[in-house]
Amino acid sequence: MQLSERQRIILQRVRDEGGTLSSSVITNLFDVSIQTIRKDLNELSDLGLVKRVHGGITLPVQNHNLSFSNRQVINLQAKQAIAQRVAASIPEGSSLFLGIGTTPQQIAQALLQHTRLTVVTNNLNAAITLCQNSNIKTYLCGGLLRPADQDLTGEDATQFLRKFQVNYGIFGVGGLAENGDLLDFSPEEAHISSAIMDNSEHRILVADKSKYLRSAPIKTAEINAINSFYTDSLPHALRILCADACVEVIECVQEKQ
Repeated sequence: MQLSERQRIILQRVRDEGGTLSSSVITNLFDVSIQTIRKDLNELSDLGLVKRVHGGITLPVQNHNLSFSNRQVINLQAKQAIAQRVAASIPEGSSLFLGIGTTPQQIAQALLQHTRLTVVTNNLNAAITLCQNSNIKTYLCGGLLRPADQDLTGEDATQFLRKFQVNYGIFGVGGLAENGDLLDFSPEEAHISSAIMDNSEHRILVADKSKYLRSAPIKTAEINAINSFYTDSLPHALRILCADACVEVIECVQEKQ
């Protein structure tokens, strides 16, 4: 399913309120029935995006990521806008990594009009998407297949990525801490992102606003490890951190149809 505009507003509001939101506040936000709000909350809970508690909702404490299919519906328009801007910045004939996640998958889709690209990835969906363009040379690593994430990780995958030196390393994160730390849900994910950063001339982080203040247990890197950050919206505190670290920030807005 794709999240409704009302559900996206609820998710953003609970993040803005520090992870807890009362039922009364949610009801007052919208001119709809309690039954409609209850249905929205139940669907968000079923997707694992919120946890129902007495009197409202909270953000779940996460030691593992949501499934790929669930993540696909979160801020989809923002991810597509980010993808379009990233793809527009990649010159023809470039080499690049595409890392874990749904935003890199959208970037693969946006790159289909390019020619003479060389793409190295552990992202199954990105690789399958790129098959549509025979002018893009795609290297897909081996490794441990993660069915819920639809990617390949492990030592074999990491070592495969380290065989390449590319122009652009494009990757996402599980979460962004308040101090700018880049967070992931497992050491294997962190190793993949580290290999991408270590073997790229220009390191590009892609993350929509849902990743800010999202908890994940593994610290992969600090914000100063990247060169460019493509996002849909940047909190003021994170903007200052990026400026101090000389990170180029590109805010991407979905074009109106």
